Amino acid sequence: MSFKALVLSESDGDVSSSLTELDAADLPQPENPVTVAVDYSSLNYKDGMVLQGVGRLVRNYPHIPGVDLAGTVVDSADGRFQLGDEVLCTGWRVGEMHWGGYAERARLNADWLVPVPKGMTTREAMAIGTAGFTAMQALDALESVGVQKGDPILVTGASGGVGSSAILWGAAMGHHIVASTGRMENAGDLKALGAAEVIDRNEIAEAPGRPLLKERWAGCVDAVGGDTLAHVLAEMNYGGAVAACGLAGGNTLTTTVIPFLLRGVKLVGIDSVMAPYDERIRVWERISGVFDSERLASITTEVALADIASRASEILAGQTKGRTVVKTGA
Repeated sequence: MSFKALVLSESDGDVSSSLTELDAADLPQPENPVTVAVDYSSLNYKDGMVLQGVGRLVRNYPHIPGVDLAGTVVDSADGRFQLGDEVLCTGWRVGEMHWGGYAERARLNADWLVPVPKGMTTREAMAIGTAGFTAMQALDALESVGVQKGDPILVTGASGGVGSSAILWGAAMGHHIVASTGRMENAGDLKALGAAEVIDRNEIAEAPGRPLLKERWAGCVDAVGGDTLAHVLAEMNYGGAVAACGLAGGNTLTTTVIPFLLRGVKLVGIDSVMAPYDERIRVWERISGVFDSERLASITTEVALADIASRASEILAGQTKGRTVVKTGA
């Protein structure tokens, strides 16, 4: 059976993409293979890097990108998944080391799949995707180290996928969410998602002039990194915590140990790529308990498979808003 896929090729270091017709025999043969008729994928920051050939995340070409996918099982060598089951995949270096979701078919190791939660469509699962999953991981981590409902939680990069999701989930969980954005024209939209306050990112964009600043935040979901993270660490309340889950503002952190020693601040790293199965199920259950279809739809844009490559530069430049789903199926 033939299917369409967005295939990346490399020539002299330049990466290009083309919509290509492939055969099912072209798909990889992982352990415990499950073949999925892909309905939707999504656009994440890492997808933008892969599509643009940034950071040498992909080492072998030709390659099918797309770190997320959701669809229906059409063939399975694993007893956990039957024909017709709706499944999703995020992480496991799919779309990076392994062929991913920008195709009408994918064949994956069964260990990488989880069921689409009840009451959720495959499209909604991809409107959530890696970004929404990561956001819930971050909020879950903050709660696990003592951040309470009603405490002020700062969300950096609030207009992006992780940020928008963190606002949605955090507000629904009863937290006081403060959104930081470089696009204040989006303030109304962010408040509609559940943000109690919106601040200009310029307030926190520069490295702090002193090791400690006035206490402002009990928690922070940080998708930016760099000087923003350094600034936020200096403003954390005593015993506060930052969940670091992104590097849109840079991967270098220049700070001091003072916030950790004098205020007991905690810096928690969030990894969604290699999260084990049990954690994935638990996080998806938490998401399914708070997600609102209408609000999720309000931050979601849909594009065709043929058009996704053109969006790569936008997400890398921080010009996208909310979540972008990629319709791969017919």
